[in-house]
Amino acid sequence: MVAQKNAIGGKGPCGGQVDGAGKRKGMAGKTGPKDPGGREPRDKVRELQRRLCAAAKRAPGRRFHALYDHLWRDDILQEAWKRVRRNRGAAGVDGQSLRDVEQYGIERFLEELGAALRAGEYRPQVVQRRYIPKADGRKRPLGIPTVRDRVAQMAAKLALEPIFEADFLPCSYGFRPKRSATMALEALRKLGAKGGHHVLDADIRDYFGSIDHIKLMKLVARRISDRRVLKLVRQWLEAGVMEDGAVSKAVAGTPQGGVISPLLSNIYLHVLDRLWTRHSAPLGTLVRYCDDFVVICRTRKECEQAEQRIRVILERLGLELHPDKTRQVELYDGKQGFDFLGCHLHKRLSGKLLEQQGKRLYFLQRWPSQRSMQRIRQRVKELTPRSRCHADLRDVIVDLNPVLRGWGQYFRSGNASRRFNQLDTYVWRRLKAMRVHRQGRHLRPGETERWSRDYFHQFGLHRLRGTVRYPESPFWGRSA
Repeated sequence: MVAQKNAIGGKGPCGGQVDGAGKRKGMAGKTGPKDPGGREPRDKVRELQRRLCAAAKRAPGRRFHALYDHLWRDDILQEAWKRVRRNRGAAGVDGQSLRDVEQYGIERFLEELGAALRAGEYRPQVVQRRYIPKADGRKRPLGIPTVRDRVAQMAAKLALEPIFEADFLPCSYGFRPKRSATMALEALRKLGAKGGHHVLDADIRDYFGSIDHIKLMKLVARRISDRRVLKLVRQWLEAGVMEDGAVSKAVAGTPQGGVISPLLSNIYLHVLDRLWTRHSAPLGTLVRYCDDFVVICRTRKECEQAEQRIRVILERLGLELHPDKTRQVELYDGKQGFDFLGCHLHKRLSGKLLEQQGKRLYFLQRWPSQRSMQRIRQRVKELTPRSRCHADLRDVIVDLNPVLRGWGQYFRSGNASRRFNQLDTYVWRRLKAMRVHRQGRHLRPGETERWSRDYFHQFGLHRLRGTVRYPESPFWGRSA
C-alpha cells in the first residue's frame, strides 16, 4: 500500500519514508529536486541565502539556531573575501592591507580564519579611528576594522542578512540587496505627484553613536537563537576604538565603516518602520534610507502629528531628532524644497503645453543639491591644479572621467540637465586654465579660442550633457 496525501517526510504504513520524501539539507531544506542525478547548484552561498530567506518568510516568528557552523565554510569565507576586496578599504590597527593578505596567501589567510572560527578562538581586534570631512565643515568619525575582522563580519552578514530581509518593510531602501537610493527618490517623486504637499525632513542626532547595545541585541535575538552568533555580534559591538594610540571601550553605537554596521542599523530602525506602518501610516508615507528618512503627508496638520509620533518612537529606542536639522517643509506651489540623499527636491510648474491647455500642475522634481555641486567642483579642482599643467592632457582626463561618470550615473535619473551643463562648463574652464598656465608668456593672441569644449572632448573627456535618463524610460540602464 502507498500512503495517500501524506506530509513530506511522513511515515508510510510499514514505517518507512513516503515515496519521494528525503532528508532535508541545511536549515530550511533544499528547495530543488531530491533526484541525486540532478545538477548541483552553481552558487552554494546563494542557495543557502535563498533557503534561509524562504524559511524566515514562511515562519515570521522562527528563531534560527544553527548558523555559526556556516560562517567557517570555505565557500562562505571565499565569497566574503571577494566582497571585502571589492569594497577595498584601508588597513586596520594591525597594519595589514588587502595587498598584504594577497602576498601572504589568500587560501592560507582564510584557512586560519576558518580554523579560529571553528575552534571558537576568534576574537575581534579594536577598530582604527579615522575622520573624513563632512559637507558642513565638521568631521565624520569612522571605525576601520582589520581585514580579518571585515572578512568575518562579511561571512556573518551573508548568513544573517537573508533572515532579516524577510522582515524588512518596503519603506526601507538603504544598504539592502536590490534596493537603491534612486528607488527611494523615485518613490518620493510619485508621492509628490499624488498630492503629497508637506514633508517632515528628519535627521537623527548622532545615530550610529547612540544605538543602545542591549536593545539592539534583543532585536537580533528575536530572529537568532544561536548563542555563538549572538556572542560574535556582541564582541564586534563592544570592540574598543583606538585613537592616537589610546584605546577606549565602546558602550553604545556601531562603528561607521564596519561591514556589518549597516545591517545592524537597519535592524535597529526596523522598529520605526514597523510601528509607523502599523499605527501611523494614515498620517503619511515613510521613506527611509538607513538613518536618513522623510515622511510625506497631505496636510500640515498630518505633518505636525507625524513629527510627534516619530519623536515618541525614537524615544523608545533611545534616539532623538536633531533640533536644527529637522524641519517641516511645504511643497505646495513650489514654496519650499528639501535635500535628501544628495538631491534637492522641489515642486516645479508644468510645461508650456499644459499651460496652453489651461492646466497649472506642479510636479516634484530633483537635481543635485548645492552641497553635491560644491563637492564635485572641489574634487575636479583637486584633479586639475595648475601645477599639473605640464602633465599629459590624456592622463588628466583619465583621472577625471571616473569621477564625472560615477557622479553623473547617480544624478542622471532626475532633472539634472542644467546642473550637468554647469559642471561641464566648470571642467572645461579648469582644463583651459591649465593650458593657459602652461603657455605662460608664450601665449599667442587668439590661441585660447582653439581650446574649446570639443578640443577636450576629442581627447576622451566625459560629457555629462545629454546623459539624463529616467528610471521608467526604455533607455534606462543603457550606458551613456
